[in-house]
Amino acid sequence: MKKVLPLHAVRKDVILGSRRFSNYWWASTIFIGALGFLLAGLSSYFQTNLLPFTNLTELIFIPQGIIMTFYGSVGLFLSAFLWLTIIWNIGAGYNEFNKSKGIIKIFRLGFPGKNRQICLKFNIKEIKSIKIDIKEGLNPRREIYLCTKDKRIIPLTRVGQPLLLSEVEEQAAEIARFLDVVLESA
Repeated sequence: MKKVLPLHAVRKDVILGSRRFSNYWWASTIFIGALGFLLAGLSSYFQTNLLPFTNLTELIFIPQGIIMTFYGSVGLFLSAFLWLTIIWNIGAGYNEFNKSKGIIKIFRLGFPGKNRQICLKFNIKEIKSIKIDIKEGLNPRREIYLCTKDKRIIPLTRVGQPLLLSEVEEQAAEIARFLDVVLESA
């Protein structure tokens, strides 16, 4: 006979990766700016107007044109890196807490290669507590960690903009209640 599991026996938290509005915004803005710099530098080198809305043929190639070409090239590489990060959805994944199997699974996507998929599995009995780390100031940090009995600390929250304080506290309390472990603060 098959064991019937209650609906609340599995909790799965989806983690948003690189596909956020801010990343799309910065990748596009850097691409447009870098393309403008590159075309301005090349316009000064070839003495032809590659940008239709301005006259850059009077720009001296050394030193202004070469610097603009360099900045444009670096900007295009940075933009390409950001677009690849978005396409590969770096950092996306999920945290799965399965009480019926007694397993916690933390899955994240990384850069292509041998370690593209990062999957950590823990036995629920190995978990000591859920820890909240909150630091306010110029660079605020609001993170939730999974603490094991052998003193490992595994982050559960996404990287990027910090969550609201109430959201972090509520989410940490729900996870601690679900796993039946203590909730501690740093």
